[in-house]
Amino acid sequence: MNNKIPVKLIPALKDYLWGGDRLKKDYGIESDLPIVAEAWVLSCHPDGPSVVANGEYAGLTLPQMIEKAGTDILGTRGKSFEFFPILVKLIDAKGNLSIQVHPSDEYALKNEGQYGKTEMWYVVDCDKDAYLYYGFDHKISREEFKERIENDTLLEVLNRVPVKKGDCFFIESGTIHAIAKGLLIAEIQQNSNLTYRVYDYVRRDKNGNPRELHVEKAMKVTTLDRPQIPYGQPKSDRLAQCKYFTVDRIRLDGEREITVDDESFLSLLCLEGSAEIGGVSLKKGESVFLPASMGKLTLKGHALLISSRV
Repeated sequence: MNNKIPVKLIPALKDYLWGGDRLKKDYGIESDLPIVAEAWVLSCHPDGPSVVANGEYAGLTLPQMIEKAGTDILGTRGKSFEFFPILVKLIDAKGNLSIQVHPSDEYALKNEGQYGKTEMWYVVDCDKDAYLYYGFDHKISREEFKERIENDTLLEVLNRVPVKKGDCFFIESGTIHAIAKGLLIAEIQQNSNLTYRVYDYVRRDKNGNPRELHVEKAMKVTTLDRPQIPYGQPKSDRLAQCKYFTVDRIRLDGEREITVDDESFLSLLCLEGSAEIGGVSLKKGESVFLPASMGKLTLKGHALLISSRV
């Protein structure tokens, strides 16, 4: 593959019942679906891989491109993982998402045959009174956790956080959480689609059936303390850094040089404005995959972008 050409990606789309139409109306996501709850803008997950839009591999899924081009395009860190390590999403929550928790790698690999999920949220936009749930508001016992699930009072002990545009949350596996209505979020996470629902507002799916809960598994993996990790407005443009991903905010006004080294590929997601890199244009809602070892590139335009790498 010509590793000097950025790879533009077409997202995989999800029409979950809580989603809206902002990704179509405001972010240029093309779809015949009436609801677009999530756009998986960088995905090698079998539940929804991204598709290559340009270059010699146009029309292939991202996993197919990697198979043909070779894993060197992932970088030394990227190809050290058994599976492609990162999944990047745009999420439009018109309604509340379920109260949920994700397991650790150790638990998930032993019991589910896949990785767990650590993730981060960047609030792209939100309604005036928007909020989300992030952990418990105080330490509780496992017995109380079980009782509150059973008697429908779990929300009373969750840490309900008012949010504003630009807020950032790092969510370790084991942290109970939920995105609430009126939020548009960029999510960078481990490449996993493993979620244990604890509470779902007694909703039913499109076939009229109650959505499945996973209380027994959630009881085993949930951390019962109040989260100790700072959240809210980030103190710098380095939004998150852990063994799975490093995420930075890029506020572009003119030109900026970026370097894609041999350690990792780089994903760029445009959240506002427009930009151009390596002859490939990027507008609001679009993303590119930059193969490892591309070296120095000039990013031009006026835009707000999120960059993600291993």
